[in-house]
Amino acid sequence: MDRTRHNPAFCRLPAAACMIVPPLIQFLRRSRVLKVLLTEIEIQAGIEALAKRLDAEYRGRPLTVLGVLTGSLIFLADLIRRMDFPLRVGLIQASSYRGTATLPGALEIHDAGLPILEGRDVLLLDDIFDTGQTLSHLVQHVERQRPHSLRSAVLLWKIGRQRVEITPDYYCFRIPDVFVVGYGLDYHDDYRHLPHVAALDEEDLG
Repeated sequence: MDRTRHNPAFCRLPAAACMIVPPLIQFLRRSRVLKVLLTEIEIQAGIEALAKRLDAEYRGRPLTVLGVLTGSLIFLADLIRRMDFPLRVGLIQASSYRGTATLPGALEIHDAGLPILEGRDVLLLDDIFDTGQTLSHLVQHVERQRPHSLRSAVLLWKIGRQRVEITPDYYCFRIPDVFVVGYGLDYHDDYRHLPHVAALDEEDLG
């Protein structure tokens, strides 16, 4: 088993793709205030940088990209379109938020869509690194499948929320501790379709 996933040295994207981006735009949607943290252009640039790093790391190796449902679906699709080499794709579901909840509850993992991972290099792909509880549990779960190596990548790393020792091996952006939606992330089943990442006003949460 490759243990390099815990080494922060593997978070090696260009600085422009790993920066903290302040709110740029504020707008109303269904009477809620959203502040754009990452524009569509910035997101795509970050994903492009990540794809280049993964190409250098994994080209010629038996890679399986394992997307965490459902928030990572758009991220997964955009990323693998930029990875011009053979790979397999699998899905695993981990959920700890329900409805309008903004705090995580008990984690549930469903792996019916899990392909054979034994002996393969696995990249676990999630939308956001928050407390780290989800990533920690998923890593333990996937390790039981005996992959050759296991690393993780997230689109967003939320600052100041981490409660576990494990960290993502790759990330695109670090963001402040705010509740975010868009680009696959939802609030009460809304906002997933937005092409950017935005923060919901605290008054609209609850």
